Amino acid sequence: MGSSQESELIEENLPLVRHIVGRLALSLPSHIDVDDLHSAGLVGLLNAVRQYDPAAGSSFGSYARVRIRGEIFDQLRRMDWVPRSVHEKARKIESVIAELETAKGEPPSEAEVAQALGLTTTAYLRLLDEIRPATFVCLDAVMNSEDDPDRTLHEIVAHPTQADPSEDTERSEMAEMLTDQLDQLPDMQKKVMAMYYFEDLRLREIAAVFNVTESRICQIHAQAILTLRARLRRLVEA
Repeated sequence: MGSSQESELIEENLPLVRHIVGRLALSLPSHIDVDDLHSAGLVGLLNAVRQYDPAAGSSFGSYARVRIRGEIFDQLRRMDWVPRSVHEKARKIESVIAELETAKGEPPSEAEVAQALGLTTTAYLRLLDEIRPATFVCLDAVMNSEDDPDRTLHEIVAHPTQADPSEDTERSEMAEMLTDQLDQLPDMQKKVMAMYYFEDLRLREIAAVFNVTESRICQIHAQAILTLRARLRRLVEA
């Protein structure tokens, strides 16, 4: 692709960077510098322009969105903006969810997780609010682990121009695995995940659909993310 074509494509898609950054900023603490995220998003857009391969089958817009979000989440990880204590609490809940699901063969309810943690349901919901920063990013967070912190969903879904066949197969398998696990979530969690990640609705819009508070949608999302993390970690380590 020539430099003039690259410049034109970048110019056309600058609103996409602003849209993605603005949407994600709503879920982040106020101390996060949005300009840093915007700069990262621009890097993602530039990489998308230079690496996009029409033969891969996806539209440029879809490919660019993956690359932009991927760079933004890489920047957030570099900033280490989530306190270690929050990560530890999230991992504890994830572990309990995994144990309960293994025992009963289906995702546990909020009340069941609360009981296993020795909390009231109300206290557990407050805990979900507290760990929101560790869960409310995107599906990249599902794949991230301490053992392989650089492995994220955007790397699995994206199609590099000259992908190694074995890596391409692995990405397809992981994407299929994730889709399967999403399908097995409780109905409400599945709907919230679909609306937020695939229909691109904002939190307040999802809350309006179900006539609940935005905070309640965040709690449902957090439970879904932790359930997915528990399942995928178990499948990957098996």
